[in-house]
Amino acid sequence: MIELRQLRQFVAVAEEMHFRRAAQRLHMTQPPLTQAMRNLEEQLGASLFDRTTRRVALTSAGQALLDQARRLLQMSDQIPTIVEAAAQGISGRLRLAFASTVAYGRVPGWISKFRHINSDVKLELREATIDVQMAALEAEEFDAGFILHAVGAVPMGFSALSLLIEPFFVALPVSHPAATKKTVMFADVASDSIVTFPRNAGPSLFDALLSYYHTNGSSPHIAQEAIEMQTIVSLVAAGMGIAWVPYVFARFARPGIVYRQVDGMADLIETSLIWKDRASPLLERFVAHIAGSPNFVHPTFDPVD
Repeated sequence: MIELRQLRQFVAVAEEMHFRRAAQRLHMTQPPLTQAMRNLEEQLGASLFDRTTRRVALTSAGQALLDQARRLLQMSDQIPTIVEAAAQGISGRLRLAFASTVAYGRVPGWISKFRHINSDVKLELREATIDVQMAALEAEEFDAGFILHAVGAVPMGFSALSLLIEPFFVALPVSHPAATKKTVMFADVASDSIVTFPRNAGPSLFDALLSYYHTNGSSPHIAQEAIEMQTIVSLVAAGMGIAWVPYVFARFARPGIVYRQVDGMADLIETSLIWKDRASPLLERFVAHIAGSPNFVHPTFDPVD
């Protein structure tokens, strides 16, 4: 096992090409330094110096070691700075999971700016539904996750930063009788079959939508389930039913689909950044970055044409 102390001693001799001067540079006497270099040569099984009474020169093995020793010593000298930066949350790795619909809102912009101003942070992003995120956060495979849930229904045991509260809009095929209306009533779509996400992909949100149906004297008929919102609206365009989508997603047009606000429908969807237990300094820095962004407000929304 080669110690950093031995490498520093070796580099001093190699750069000074003189044992006495190297010893003075290292604030030690010459005999221990000479013995240390002999011990190093024995450990490595190679001569590092050509010694004569008049000169000291590096062997080919010594030159090879010098290059590597300088690199290793430089890396070791950087360790305190690296550790301090990690402790302050200005370097390291941040693993983030996200539900697909957050990609249609402000989250990509926040992440992009954070990456730009924190070049020493490695961001790892992975798309995942809420059930996958919960398991991965418990297993410490992610540091935090962007999820959609019913308003106020943050999963138990998690800290959260609320990012957005919004209503459902209804996605209709262009052939639907209500598609020509600017604003529709729930009664216009209550009896239609729906294409939706499975409950395990968003339990509180699924239950909130189901409760809305029941409160309004109806019960939804689920024609098809799908994970991806793009898939859901594609099935709507194919005539398989209607779908309930977040407002932020409804701002993006798709052929064969219209999105309509439902009169009197309250905000049911909340987007949050959640994390388990105590946040790391890096995650705290990321949370502060989002909360301090100029556009970090729950936006009012305009009806979608």
